Amino acid sequence: MTVNAVGIYEKALPTGLTWEETFELVHDLGFNFLEFSVDESDERLARLDWTQQERADFRNAMWKTGSRINTLMLSGHRRFPLGSADPAIRAKALEMMEKAIDLAVDLGVRNIQMAGYDVYYEPKTESSREWFIENLKTCVEMAAKKMVMLSIETMDDPFLNSLSKVDYLKTQIHSPFLQAYPDVGNLTAWPENDVAHEIESNIDNIVAVHLKDTKPVTADFPGQFKEVPFGDGTVDFEAVLRLFHRLGYNGSYTVEMWTSKAEDPIAEVKKAKAYFDDLFARIGIIQEPVLSRAA
Repeated sequence: MTVNAVGIYEKALPTGLTWEETFELVHDLGFNFLEFSVDESDERLARLDWTQQERADFRNAMWKTGSRINTLMLSGHRRFPLGSADPAIRAKALEMMEKAIDLAVDLGVRNIQMAGYDVYYEPKTESSREWFIENLKTCVEMAAKKMVMLSIETMDDPFLNSLSKVDYLKTQIHSPFLQAYPDVGNLTAWPENDVAHEIESNIDNIVAVHLKDTKPVTADFPGQFKEVPFGDGTVDFEAVLRLFHRLGYNGSYTVEMWTSKAEDPIAEVKKAKAYFDDLFARIGIIQEPVLSRAA
């Protein structure tokens, strides 16, 4: 019997809560885990430099509430990319990864999700590709030494926008600690992707899945990759989830959404959870039971 954990992206939840309050809310909303964010903002990048006491306080909040973090989403490399033409930025990117691995070890996180950008704010070149691959190899070596998985997200960017491209990258870097983290919204938005074939052909590389809706890239539209309400985009969630279920996928699903513009963020998350609860029940996907709050 296949049982899947279902998590919620940190940015879907209200800000200003303590970690204990956040973890309790995650469970109250029916999720098994929180996906932790280290994005390109100064505020979240500062988490890489948390003190031992800050890390202990975070762990204690998790343990007290019976919670866990399945994935650390390291999107800060968008600002400091591994493929930058500036050697100082590339050095910063490697330093960030080293700190992220140590943070993951201290917090009990097993999987760091990497953004698959060679560069984001700079021109893409043959050199940006080469620097990215060379530095990714170094990142994988660092992670493997501490038994932390690196998983590359399929992106809103043509550099790594398919599982096939991640699979080819794995022919350049041979390690079980480099895997794929498909975002079904991003996969669907690129018209060149045959979504079913992408998943079927690469299921052995998939360690986690983002559930997000998108609107597709066309000749005169760049696509919409964020803040598309579930059901308003073009992702066929029922077909995709049936496919994962048929293939026996038992990794986690993370509902990726943003609610900073919502009048009632919690209501929006509840609506999204109900949307997927209905689909899971219809397909026969069994969700991991949510632990009761620790005493």
